[in-house]
Amino acid sequence: MSEAPRGELVCNASDVQVNQAVRILVDDYPVAIVRDSEGVLHAIGDTCSHADVSLSEGDVEGSTIECWGHGSQFDLRTGEPLSLPAFEPVPVFALTLDGDSVYVDVTNVLNGAPAPDLN
Repeated sequence: MSEAPRGELVCNASDVQVNQAVRILVDDYPVAIVRDSEGVLHAIGDTCSHADVSLSEGDVEGSTIECWGHGSQFDLRTGEPLSLPAFEPVPVFALTLDGDSVYVDVTNVLNGAPAPDLN
């Protein structure tokens, strides 16, 4: 018997196309589910660390997402900003696939970014 996926069921993998991001809420916390140019899914905090702007509305290219507000780019694998004006990372969360189902665990931050305040 296999272990149940950790986190919350947030969407189907087939709902996210290549080079696309989808905004979802996990416990009222905004998360971007992003499929990069290679087809790999990522879960990152959906708010730019420079300004209160939704990253899921930005452009995805390669393994980066660009904030539409001021042009900062973030690495989808690490959450690190690759260009100014952002200089703080966004959180990257554990994502699990179970068939077509996508689960995200916002309590499991995979990088050094601040954990979400879910209180």
